[in-house]
Amino acid sequence: MSAPDGSPVGTERSIGQLFASATTEMSALVHDEIALAKAQLRKDVKRGATSGGALSAAGLVLLFSLPMLSFALAYGIRTWSGWNLAVCFLLSFAANVLVAGLLALIGVVFLKKAKKGRGPQKVAASVKESAGVLQNAKPHPRPGLPADRSPEAIEAVARSSS
Repeated sequence: MSAPDGSPVGTERSIGQLFASATTEMSALVHDEIALAKAQLRKDVKRGATSGGALSAAGLVLLFSLPMLSFALAYGIRTWSGWNLAVCFLLSFAANVLVAGLLALIGVVFLKKAKKGRGPQKVAASVKESAGVLQNAKPHPRPGLPADRSPEAIEAVARSSS
C-alpha cells in the first residue's frame, strides 16, 4: 500500500511531500465540489425547462385548438345526441379546458420538483463544512532547531538553492 504521493506507507515524508500531498487532495476536493455543483444545476435547469415546456404547451393547446376543435366537437356532439348547438359548444369548450388543465398540472408538478432541487445549497453547505474542518485543523508542532543550526543559516541555504 502507498500514500497518495506514491511513497510507501509508514515511511517518513518530508514537509514538502506532505504539503504537496495536501495541496493535491485539496485541489481534487475543490474540483469534485465544482463538478457536483454543475451536475446538480444541470438537473435543476432540466426540470425547469421541462416545466416551462409543459406550461407553454398547455397555453398553445388552449389557444390554437379552441376554434377548430370546438367547432368539430360541438357539431359531432350535436350529430350524435341531437342536443341544442349551444350546449354542444359548451361541452366542447369544457373538454378543451380539461386538456389544458392536465398539461398545466404536469407543468406545475415539474416546477415544484425544480424548486425543491436544492443543488447549489447542498454544495454550498458541503463547501462550508469542508472549510470549517480545515479551519479547525491544527498544525503539528515543529521540533526545536538544534543548537548548531540557526534560522539565518537555514534561510541562507534555502536562498542559495533556489
